[in-house]
Amino acid sequence: MFPARKLPGGCRAIRPHHLCSVPSVSPNLAFVPACLPPHPAEVEEMQRFISSSKKLFVMTGAGISTESGIPDYRSEGVGLYARSDRRPIQHTEFVRSASARQRYWARNFVGWPQFSSHQPNTAHLVLRQWEKLGKLHWLVTQNVDALHTKAGSQRMTELHGCTHRVFCLTCGDQTSRSALQEHFEALNPSWKAEALGVAPDGDVFLTDEQVRHFQVPACRKCGGILKPDVTFFGDTVSREKVDFVHQRLAESDSMLVAGSSMQVYSGYRFALAAKEKQLPIAVLNIGPTRLDHFASLKLNSRCGELLPLIVAH
Repeated sequence: MFPARKLPGGCRAIRPHHLCSVPSVSPNLAFVPACLPPHPAEVEEMQRFISSSKKLFVMTGAGISTESGIPDYRSEGVGLYARSDRRPIQHTEFVRSASARQRYWARNFVGWPQFSSHQPNTAHLVLRQWEKLGKLHWLVTQNVDALHTKAGSQRMTELHGCTHRVFCLTCGDQTSRSALQEHFEALNPSWKAEALGVAPDGDVFLTDEQVRHFQVPACRKCGGILKPDVTFFGDTVSREKVDFVHQRLAESDSMLVAGSSMQVYSGYRFALAAKEKQLPIAVLNIGPTRLDHFASLKLNSRCGELLPLIVAH
């Protein structure tokens, strides 16, 4: 086990041989909390952790995608909860209320062109490279933005689903979110709304008056309710998916948490399982997490700044 330690921030030069061979992507720091550059000693700690890992289990959260310009919920000063009193839609609210679905889809319709255009940042590309090298055994992301898929990751589970897919709650028919966007446009040819702010998971801020006349299509096959293929707050991840991820964790010899405070139990349970198996756990996240008191290593840095400095042999 690697002893947890807190190291001073600094900007001393990192030795060139640590650089990872992935394309450098300029980060978008609008929704990234301020933090010091990684100290060389911190880089060495993470390098030791990764070098000792043969079958690495990685769990990512919203903090890995903030450098792609996507806001998260909990980051100090820049997350949704810090910027507004708005909260994400609850599963029961979406299922039971036609007006809630209208509001959700209107906001999502306006936000979709920008949200779907976001691209992977350096951290996503590094993890894809680790997979290709055989270092990364399995990746579990709590994000619904498809950025790991865009980066080329294949040994991966989208724990909370993906906004790029839509399905019918009645018949289960699945379609792409881009196809639904065209359907929205056909149903609402003259409807326009200007966003009042950006929120995570692909929606924007709109007033009730703005969404009042927005038309929401039903399933073309059965007339049922269309829902994004994501786990809303208040819903649960399927038992089959949870069991599958536990199996991948059982095959692993270490765990890295990148960009997540692990406040949501659906992801936190796997860290508890790793702790029970006595696997070494490293955490890379700006700000405190639920794992800090039992993680082997905790580093307070940007994922896209530190991960490229690590060599995966």
